Amino acid sequence: MAKYGKEQDAQSVAAFTVLKRAMELDSDSRYQQALVCYQEGIDLLMQVLRGTKDDTKKRDLRKQISGYMDKAEIVKKYLDQEKEDGKYHKQIKIEENATGFSYESLFQQYLNETVTEVWIQDPYIRQIHQGSGKQQQSSGLQEIKESLQDHGVLLELEYSSSVHDREIRFNNGWMIKIGRGLDYFKKPQSRFSLGYCDFDLRPCHETTVDIFHNKHTKKI
Repeated sequence: MAKYGKEQDAQSVAAFTVLKRAMELDSDSRYQQALVCYQEGIDLLMQVLRGTKDDTKKRDLRKQISGYMDKAEIVKKYLDQEKEDGKYHKQIKIEENATGFSYESLFQQYLNETVTEVWIQDPYIRQIHQGSGKQQQSSGLQEIKESLQDHGVLLELEYSSSVHDREIRFNNGWMIKIGRGLDYFKKPQSRFSLGYCDFDLRPCHETTVDIFHNKHTKKI
């Protein structure tokens, strides 16, 4: 019983630590990060509430949860309005040799069920690394196209000798610009090194990721 009480206390401390961070981010106008922390902290408090037997403590927890939910809702409405107005902008700084920035980690939260088309513009998308043969990479893209087709996904390829900008657009309004384009990973040391298959474990080159939202996003 004592062990259970200690676990509850530890969970409560964790929840309020996250919520304190949420309010700090909120005050610094870092609203997207604040919303994530509010949601995480509220979820932790809900778990504490479910394990609480004392009626007075339960009443206090419900009141606190309600207050944090109100704060989170205000932030969410602000972010939704910024997206509606086309003013939303989030920047992620990837440091040299940083890990944890796979394509899935960067893009997954923007690829919801409303996405039916993705447009990618990248001047080096054919090259795995500098110096790779163009014919080899074009052949690789063709294989990807055929593989995607087996899963009901149509890949259209267009080549240009004048493209310099790098950006990715989803037809749900999200646009992502990466300073180095999609080629921000370092070459793995070998086929057996960590990060060869799991890109979250692969070191990155230093770059900046800028994320925007515009409900009128159009094809590149």
